Amino acid sequence: MGLLTDKKLLITGVLTDDSLAFGVAKLAQAEGAEIVLTSFGRAMRLTERTARKLSTAPEVLELDISNPDHCTAVREHLESTWGRVDGALHSIGFAPEAALGDDFFGANWDDVATAVQISAYSLRSLADIVTPLMPPAEEGGGSLLGLTFDATVAWPAYNWMGVAKAALESLNRYLARELGPAGIRSNLVAAGPMKTIAAKSIPGFAKFEDEWVARAPLGWDVTDSTGVSKACVALLSDWFPQTTGQIIHVDGGYSIVGA
Repeated sequence: MGLLTDKKLLITGVLTDDSLAFGVAKLAQAEGAEIVLTSFGRAMRLTERTARKLSTAPEVLELDISNPDHCTAVREHLESTWGRVDGALHSIGFAPEAALGDDFFGANWDDVATAVQISAYSLRSLADIVTPLMPPAEEGGGSLLGLTFDATVAWPAYNWMGVAKAALESLNRYLARELGPAGIRSNLVAAGPMKTIAAKSIPGFAKFEDEWVARAPLGWDVTDSTGVSKACVALLSDWFPQTTGQIIHVDGGYSIVGA
């Protein structure tokens, strides 16, 4: 028996096998879960190719989280094939080039709105898909889980993506409040920097990696997401039945270090 035996999970954000979501998907399967992945557009083929690297290649559903028709179609498909969803991983984020880098004031509202919609509001959109299919509280409820990058401080180059992550972290608390009576938990994992495709798109992100390795009390390996995967699987399981609205840091302890 694994931590996720008989659980049915929707996992977003798998592009390549260095994606944080891929590590979660791989460990979730090892712990007994049945999973479905999502992707859309030109990335679909990449996700489908990466899915075949898992022990059992899961179905990949088309989901542009900003497209209401996609959201409805995914919910209806999951209802007809599974009947229920026990948990979902939100690993979705995007900001236009102008919203990142050295010029904080270079982004206009359209740039910022895109970053907030895709990187923050999308958690609510994902909740709209899966929470109607989650078991009732008396049967264990469900788990909504997202990935974030600590938004309690201002990072160089992260700019409006940092603002969007702050919105995501606030939204997580509000979702926890609203969904709690239905037995549904909502939490985030704040991961340290990893060498992923998403990280490579952020100018100057390598500086974060160097700093983390030097200062994290437990040390930090930017190529090893095992700790993040284990935390996510635990939060998607029944082992945190009374934890909601929280941000769990998996960062080698970097976030607690001062000067």
